Amino acid sequence: MNRDRLRGISAVSVSSILWGTTGTAATFAPEVGPLAIGAAALGIGGILQAVVAMPALRRATLQLRAHASIVLLGAVAVFAYPLAFYSSMHLAGVAIGTVISLASAPLVSGILERVIDQRRLGGWWASAALLGIVGSCLLIISSDTGQLGSQDQIMAGIGLGLIAGAAYAIYSWCVQRLMHEGVSRAASMGSVFGTGGVLLLPVLFFTGAQLLATPQAFAVGAYMALVPMFLGYFVFGYGLSKIPASSATTITLTEPAVATVLAVLIVGERLTPVGWLGLSMFGVVLLILAVSPTRPASPATARRGSPY
Repeated sequence: MNRDRLRGISAVSVSSILWGTTGTAATFAPEVGPLAIGAAALGIGGILQAVVAMPALRRATLQLRAHASIVLLGAVAVFAYPLAFYSSMHLAGVAIGTVISLASAPLVSGILERVIDQRRLGGWWASAALLGIVGSCLLIISSDTGQLGSQDQIMAGIGLGLIAGAAYAIYSWCVQRLMHEGVSRAASMGSVFGTGGVLLLPVLFFTGAQLLATPQAFAVGAYMALVPMFLGYFVFGYGLSKIPASSATTITLTEPAVATVLAVLIVGERLTPVGWLGLSMFGVVLLILAVSPTRPASPATARRGSPY
């Protein structure tokens, strides 16, 4: 097996584990709204990415100016993702919101790579993506929707989940595209997430008072920003330098599996046999991506130089 790919898969898997803790963490601050949670988590986390990457950003100033449109597109996606993602979970429930958001991301990533980068995805990726989506659907089926709101709320939550999935795929692709263009990993992550974090600051300003209401709410917000978002995306950036964005977003389909396990162990939720079957499929997804042969780079990618 290619060692770089194994490192990339491991890094993205660690990111998925960290991101999978956000739903459980949010249950410890039920009074904080989804917009405040999202703006604090990725807003502060994104700005910290830029602060850490400041030397790299200075060195890459000319490159980033040349590719300002990619940076801006990624930043807008970073802005949209947490607001849509946490609102989706608020309306449709944690299980449905998480699964819809993440299950749609690999499909959008695949389209971007196939249409824009002209990269052949292959049967291995298609099999892994299909299994991950099926496993996600089984988790939805096994979840208890009796405590959720009206059908209109659930449908609105699903719609927001699709927006979140598209945003996630777009900023992942933008970061990787910057790397392909010769921008360093730190500068690519710092520019996209830092700019997106700045865009989220007004939302945090108008909604963030709830995070200061109690020490527990503040602790939840700090944890969200520092661990799953700052550390999680730092590791995710390393993973993107080793494997394609379509593979990375497919691996992060394991996030709802992690969230489900934590909900069972910590929150006290129950999982049906169907849910456990869906959970087991994510292990197969990782195995398929780990043993799949390396795809040859497309002519367009080869001309730019690929980090894989």
